[in-house]
Amino acid sequence: MDITTMVFVLALGNLALCAALFFFEFGSRKAPSLSTWAISRQCQAAGWLLLYFRGSGVAPDLVSIPIGYGLLFAGVALEAGSLWEVAGRPRWRRFVYPSLGLSIAAFLACYAIDQIGLRVVASSLILGGFYLLGAAALALGWRNGTMLRRFLVVALALLSLLVAARGILVLTMPGGWGWISNALVQALSSGAFVLLMLLTAFGYLLLSREQLQQELERLEMTDPLTDAPNRRGFFNLLAPWMALARRPGQPTAVVLLDLDQFKRINDGYGHPAGDVVLRAMVDTCKRQLRDSDILGRMAGVEFALLLPRTDLLDALLVSERIRRAIEATPVKTERAMIKMTASFGVTTIRPEDTTVSLFQRADEALRAAKQGGRNKVVQAVTPVAPEAWVPPAP
Repeated sequence: MDITTMVFVLALGNLALCAALFFFEFGSRKAPSLSTWAISRQCQAAGWLLLYFRGSGVAPDLVSIPIGYGLLFAGVALEAGSLWEVAGRPRWRRFVYPSLGLSIAAFLACYAIDQIGLRVVASSLILGGFYLLGAAALALGWRNGTMLRRFLVVALALLSLLVAARGILVLTMPGGWGWISNALVQALSSGAFVLLMLLTAFGYLLLSREQLQQELERLEMTDPLTDAPNRRGFFNLLAPWMALARRPGQPTAVVLLDLDQFKRINDGYGHPAGDVVLRAMVDTCKRQLRDSDILGRMAGVEFALLLPRTDLLDALLVSERIRRAIEATPVKTERAMIKMTASFGVTTIRPEDTTVSLFQRADEALRAAKQGGRNKVVQAVTPVAPEAWVPPAP
């Protein structure tokens, strides 16, 4: 395949990806990274078409080369930006756009000085550099990254260096180096560039699919109103601590809490006000907890706290602190300032516990708090009845 045919194939490939993406996303809300990636492919397709017309004698060099390469650089730079978006770094424009402007200016200067040699050097280094920038974005999450992400980092880095190697070799050793001739490096660089385009295209789509799957799994385990773990998510997080509780010296506490007389809030102020109260209660609780503590919504207005490495006395103190914070924090809604109180049932995980026995014990303590007048912290004691806990005097 000669260079003109390869350029035409690359242009058609990018146009096909743009068309497929357009119909796939038609009428739906696009993610920022997906929009950036689509624009990058359009720029690359336009650049390759312009370079193809130059090779076919349709467009003059003074028009096709500066504009064609400029579009190609912009496309690869935006493609690197889309990978930064995927990596959770939305501020990539601050350094990618200035780098793109400087790269185009440097290429035009090299093209004005030497239309062949320096042009090859500049284009190889710029394209390799932007692809390497995309690999650096994915490398930021190396420690917690998936195997797909790590593979893309290594493959993109190696192929980017191979593309840039052509420019370095032409600049430092125009006649080649031993058996490594310029023709061999050009062939390897061209092959690496084609692989880079395919790898970034399919790699981006696979990464997007992977992120979508992770988001679906997160939503499956998360309460949509409070953004706290739901019942299923809480039990998944509880499971390893149930196993650790069988080891001596590893106390873990579980607390059930329930907002008192919440029905009157929904009946008196409406369900939107009730939703505001629930979110505010969750925020109040989180401000009293450690980063390692977990708050989950079990059902309705019943929540559960998982307090790792916390004995019964400390769990009672934490629960009392949260109880006082809820009582002292009225919630502002559109119709009124609503005061809340909550009842708590506190227990610790025992070696013989199952989730059923654990929550049954905590629920009995919570029920005792409700029956004892609400707005109380009650500890579960077995085999005797649950007893109210009297907090120390402040």
